[in-house]
Amino acid sequence: MTDALTGTPPGQDQGRRPGWLLPEAERHRGRVTDLLADLVHTPSLSTDEAAVVERLRAAMVDLGYDEVQVDPLGSVIGRIGDGPVTIVFDSHIDTVDVGSRDEWARDPFEPAILPDAGGGVLHGRGASDDKGGMAAMVHGAALYKELAYDPRVTLYVVGSVQEEACDGLALEHLLTKVLPRPDLVVLGEATRCQVFRGNRGRIEALVRVAGSSCHASAPERGVNPVYGLAPIVEAVRRLNDRLPSGPFLGPGTVALTKIECETPSLNAVPATATLYLDRRLTEGEDPDSALAELRALPEVQAVGATVELLTYEATSFTGIPVRQEKRFATWTTPADHPGVRAGLATGRDALGQELSLGRWVFSTNGVASMGKLGIPTIGFGPGDEVHAHTAHDQCPVDDLVTAVAWYAGFPSRFADTLTATRGPAAEEGGLR
Repeated sequence: MTDALTGTPPGQDQGRRPGWLLPEAERHRGRVTDLLADLVHTPSLSTDEAAVVERLRAAMVDLGYDEVQVDPLGSVIGRIGDGPVTIVFDSHIDTVDVGSRDEWARDPFEPAILPDAGGGVLHGRGASDDKGGMAAMVHGAALYKELAYDPRVTLYVVGSVQEEACDGLALEHLLTKVLPRPDLVVLGEATRCQVFRGNRGRIEALVRVAGSSCHASAPERGVNPVYGLAPIVEAVRRLNDRLPSGPFLGPGTVALTKIECETPSLNAVPATATLYLDRRLTEGEDPDSALAELRALPEVQAVGATVELLTYEATSFTGIPVRQEKRFATWTTPADHPGVRAGLATGRDALGQELSLGRWVFSTNGVASMGKLGIPTIGFGPGDEVHAHTAHDQCPVDDLVTAVAWYAGFPSRFADTLTATRGPAAEEGGLR
């Protein structure tokens, strides 16, 4: 096994200066920016990602990937190499909707590069979540194959579907039914080009109060369930203030996201009233304990309200029906894991930078890869999550270049770190 450029074995000093991949990634600036612009220009709500999948498939073919396929749920997968160390780069390619167009300063699907920072910032729906990561991964893997290829590695680059609607569903399908179990998953969600290693879990639940409908001209004949919701709303607010805070992931939270009632007409007392909750789970919490906590609220019990976990049901653009409860596990990858250490080392080697460790405030596909399947997972991506799901969705072009360099340098560095951790004998046995 030798390095593609120097002929020296992987892991040995190859005489490269720290940051050597950044100028090489600079050559991809125009193409990776164009790819991101194309992805932003192409709407791709959950279950409607076909056009973006085709654009990514064509890009991978043009860049010389060894194999490109689309899995049954519609995720696009590119492969480079066939070594014993298996890495999955994953970025989801669906987006949330745009909301009110009045909030947007420009068309969300007409990408615009504005001089907000040194290299400009590309604005448009999905730029930060998660099409910037996808574009950089596609080109980073191509640069890896060109300049840093390591025969010990099989690298899969995945554009996964339906993440915004149900975190982890498509990636779990891919990891359990399509690909061999990898040694590591790297998520391209926005990290400000730092290394992230976890996020809070969550549930989506409803609280429903039953009433008795009647004509609104005589409300005393019925029981209005909306009034029963009123104290529950306040109880949820107070619950958020007293939830525990984890040492790494931060506080658990609960947010009321929607209220509705079922009524025959606008001059009738409703039959039922329902509120919907997004409950984020920190260390030491789990979906079942969170549901039990909601059911135990005195205000819920006083009106006989029911608390139910929501279920996601949809059909992929490929025609495959999917169904999953909306429970998503909290996860962290240990700071001393080889993947985390390799991520930081890649910052020094490929970028010439000291990177920091962090975690996402929002949820990612890691709820499936690490939270459910126990596959070590880290993240590195361009952009900042604060812009996700907003009318200011954006990604700095300089971040794209930085991410291309990091993705290109990471596979070999991870193989080195894994080999050092498991010992020389493990390499002969396939590093498994």
